[in-house]
Amino acid sequence: MQAKIPATVVTGFLGAGKTTLIRHMLDNANGKRIALIINEFGDLGVDGDILKGCGDETCSEDDIMELSNGCICCTVAEDFIPTLEKLLNRDTPPDHIVIETSGLALPQPLVRAFQWPEISTRVTVDGVVTVVDGKAVSDGQFASNLAAIEAQRKMDDNLDHETPLSELFADQVACADMIVVNKSDLLGEDEAAALVGKLSGDARKGVQVVRTSMGAIPIEVLLGQGVGAEDDMAARHEVHHHHHHDDDHDDDHHDDDHHHHHDHDHDAFESFVVTRAEVADPGAFAEQVAQTIRDHNILRLKGFAAVSGKPMRLTLQAVGPRVDTYYDQPFGAQPRETRLVVIGQSGLDRVAIEKALVA
Repeated sequence: MQAKIPATVVTGFLGAGKTTLIRHMLDNANGKRIALIINEFGDLGVDGDILKGCGDETCSEDDIMELSNGCICCTVAEDFIPTLEKLLNRDTPPDHIVIETSGLALPQPLVRAFQWPEISTRVTVDGVVTVVDGKAVSDGQFASNLAAIEAQRKMDDNLDHETPLSELFADQVACADMIVVNKSDLLGEDEAAALVGKLSGDARKGVQVVRTSMGAIPIEVLLGQGVGAEDDMAARHEVHHHHHHDDDHDDDHHDDDHHHHHDHDHDAFESFVVTRAEVADPGAFAEQVAQTIRDHNILRLKGFAAVSGKPMRLTLQAVGPRVDTYYDQPFGAQPRETRLVVIGQSGLDRVAIEKALVA
C-alpha cells in the first residue's frame, strides 16, 4: 500500500507571518517537492518571485502550476477535496502538501475534511502549525492590524462577525501541533519567555512552541511531525463554536513589509551531532532519549544506534519526546556506532545533552 502523503496546515491571523513562513520554507525546500494550496494567488503577495513567470492574469482560478523549485501551487478554487484529489492524481505526486488557511477560517473543519473517504487513505495531516504575532499577542491584542482583520471579516458574509478575536485565537491554539511565535525579535527576552510559557500552558500537552523572526524555521522542524491530526479530532475540538466556512479570502501579504531587510536566517535554531558506542537495550535507550528531550526541550532528534548483538542499525526519529524506532539496514562497512543529530532552539546545553545521551 502507498504511504499516505503528509499535509501540513498553516493557520494564524492576517499579518501573523504565515506567508513569510511559507516563502522561507519554499526557498529552503532542499529538493523536496512541496505542493502549496492557498486561497488565492493574491495571498502570497508575490511579485512574481515565487510564482516565476506567472502573474495573476495567466493563472486561471483552478490552476495548478509547477514552480521552478519543485513546488506546485494551486488555489482552493471551488472546493478543497477536488483540489487535493487533483494533486494526488498527478504523475509525480508531491512529497508534502502545505495548506495556508485564511486567517479567519478555523483549522478544525479543514482537518476534519481529511476523514473524507475519497482522500482518507491517501493523505494525512502531518501537523497543524499556528503562527502568532508574538508582539501583538504579548500586548494582548492577538494581531497587529485589527482594522485589516475587521475589513476582512466584513467582506465575508459567511462569518459570524460577532465572535471576539480572543475566541478565534483560542481555537487556533487548541488545534495546533506547533505554535510559531513570529516577530519574537521585537520582544525582550523575559517577555518572549513569558509568552512561550503562557502559550504552552494554553495548548494541548506536548505541543511545541517555537520562537522565530521572519518565519525562518528549518524545514525538518516545520514538516515531518507525523501526528495524523485527522484521527485525533476529539482532543482538538473547537472550544467555541462559530458559524463560518472555509472559503474566506485572506490577503496576508503585507506582513513581510516588516523589516525584511535583515534576515536572521536560522540563528534561532541549532543542531549538533552526538556519537556514542553500542547500546545494550534499545527500549531503555529510547526512553533515555525521550527523557533527555523532555529535560532539554529538544525539538527534533534523529539518527541511528548500534545495538549489541544486532547486525542491523536501529533508526531513531523523535518529534519532541515521541520517539519512533525501527531497524532499517545492516551496518555493512560503516563503523558500528550510535550517531544522533539534535535540533532545537539556540541555547541548548550541549554538554549536558551529550552527557545524558551517552550515559
